[in-house]
Amino acid sequence: MTRPLVVAGSRLFTGRALHPTATAVALRDGVIAAVGSLAEAREAAGTDAEIVDVPGGLVGPGFIDAHVHPAQGGGERLGCDLTEASGADDTLARIRAYVDAHPDDEWITGGGWHMADFERGTPRAELLEGIAPGRKVFLINADHHGAWVSPVALAAAGIDARFPDPADGRIDRDPDGSPSGTLQEGAMDLLADLLPVPTHEQSVTALMEAQRYLTGFGVTGWQDAIIGDYSGVQDPTDAYRSAVESGLLSVLVSGALWLERGFGVDDVPDVVARLVAARDRIGDRRGPTGGRFRATSVKIMLDGVPESRTAAMKAPYLDADGRPTEVTGPTHFAPEVLNAVAPALAAAGFQLHVHAIGDRAVAEAVHAIDLANRVADGAWLRHHLAHLQQVDPADLPAMARVGATANIQAFWACRSDQMLDLNLPLVGAERFEQQYAFASMAAAGIPLAMGSDWPVSTPDPWQAIAVAVTRREAGSTREPLGAQEALTLEQALTAATLGSARVTHHDTAGLLEVGRRADVAVADRDPYLQPPDALHEVSTAVTVSAGRVVHSR
Repeated sequence: MTRPLVVAGSRLFTGRALHPTATAVALRDGVIAAVGSLAEAREAAGTDAEIVDVPGGLVGPGFIDAHVHPAQGGGERLGCDLTEASGADDTLARIRAYVDAHPDDEWITGGGWHMADFERGTPRAELLEGIAPGRKVFLINADHHGAWVSPVALAAAGIDARFPDPADGRIDRDPDGSPSGTLQEGAMDLLADLLPVPTHEQSVTALMEAQRYLTGFGVTGWQDAIIGDYSGVQDPTDAYRSAVESGLLSVLVSGALWLERGFGVDDVPDVVARLVAARDRIGDRRGPTGGRFRATSVKIMLDGVPESRTAAMKAPYLDADGRPTEVTGPTHFAPEVLNAVAPALAAAGFQLHVHAIGDRAVAEAVHAIDLANRVADGAWLRHHLAHLQQVDPADLPAMARVGATANIQAFWACRSDQMLDLNLPLVGAERFEQQYAFASMAAAGIPLAMGSDWPVSTPDPWQAIAVAVTRREAGSTREPLGAQEALTLEQALTAATLGSARVTHHDTAGLLEVGRRADVAVADRDPYLQPPDALHEVSTAVTVSAGRVVHSR
């Protein structure tokens, strides 16, 4: 039993809208007992209640991150963490410092380097040899669709000029065919069996670091977008199990089981059977401190990212002179395979969580969801498409019709250096301005949810909300990216709370309502009173998960 708690501020956002009068909530036994004035909340909570008051703050539901990689993010924070590096020189200095501090490690692993910091987004292997001579280095980039590796690491995997590209990836090469130092998409897996495997204790520590970090931003639940082994990253299932059973996990977690690649239509029954077995082994685990873990979704990574020309587009990418090429980007599943596996998964009770960035990938995903809806209730399963960077406006009505939720990563919807340097030249000005069409999706009746994709980008919901509303980076004077696609503050807040709770099946969360789970995040100020360009200054002062204060400034 937890001590009753009253959480108060100056105003209250319910998950749908600002409450006309309420400023506080009373929490008892892990659920919301009352929503009202501070006096009403005190009365409902009882005389022994703890009072947490943030003067001037906005009380709201805990944020739900609908697409995140916590075990991976936590592991990177504990490894060679490059997420805060600014520029190539700073990146190299941070790697050197980590290498010097770990002289006995066979492998240097970590990630978070930014493609825009290096020419064409592809740093060379010799740079790593210069700061880590003779060492094996494997560093995933910030978008996690490519890795930077050292010459020794390439040699250990036998990757040379004669080594073929895998079907679902690319080895970046010099003109003579020699590997230059970066591996894209499935090519990262070529080193997977060589990378060090974290101990169980290390995996649990990484997960707990992720929980600490995320709850510090007001996040009280999430969908882990990859449960399974992926590109050298260990399956976090056992870490979650231990965290739940030991009472360390305090948040709600739904997991998306990784759909392997490289199978054919005839293999679909066996693939689905393995996923069902994995879901059944995990079960619905509930811990003593309110944590919960289950895996009822399947992650389908349908394409890659535009910066490496691996997002699947309807029209070709451009060359350095702005002329169309013959490259439109691959999909990782042929349409006939996707159209077979999607309904089979839905029939087995799985929600589809589809990574779709290019407009061709989006169209193929919408068609597959339409087929899935014919065999199972899509309204109950709540299929969703993540990222949705380039969407053909002609496909929005179909996306609304099949009931697919737009799982948006709003932090990316701006004129960042990476977008300007590595995206714009490949897609051209017209397509560039059409990216991340959030307002158009909402107007078409498509439900919105919000995820961070951390560690690809910050997991702070307030930073993503700020970009969703302004379409600018924090403090930037650049023109907004497609200003007509901006969301209102209320739309963005709802997507990050109730919308994300819905799509992750966290049906007791996401809303400040009597009887709901006692998950609360209090902003340090009222965002409704801030000018839009100051929204990035809002932060989370207090986080409550299942009635317990898990973060307080």
